Amino acid sequence: MRSSRSPEGVTVEIGDTGVGIGSEHLPRIFERFYRVDAARSRELGGTGLGLAIVKHLVEAHGGRVAAESALGVGTTIRVLFPAPPG
Repeated sequence: MRSSRSPEGVTVEIGDTGVGIGSEHLPRIFERFYRVDAARSRELGGTGLGLAIVKHLVEAHGGRVAAESALGVGTTIRVLFPAPPG
């Protein structure tokens, strides 16, 4: 996990070195109930809600969220919380 501050706001990055997510799935991973690998997620008890909840919370605070991933390398989720006005 990393964080940084800029005039735009505070950015928090959370990454892993897991199996990664294919580029065809990245546009949908913040949708409710979306699972990249439904069979594996069911075994682990995943519902496909985690990243959707993150997106809604971040956007409720005026921020934005994005993901970068490469198969076999890992995934990074980047959250920007805007700087307060003034």
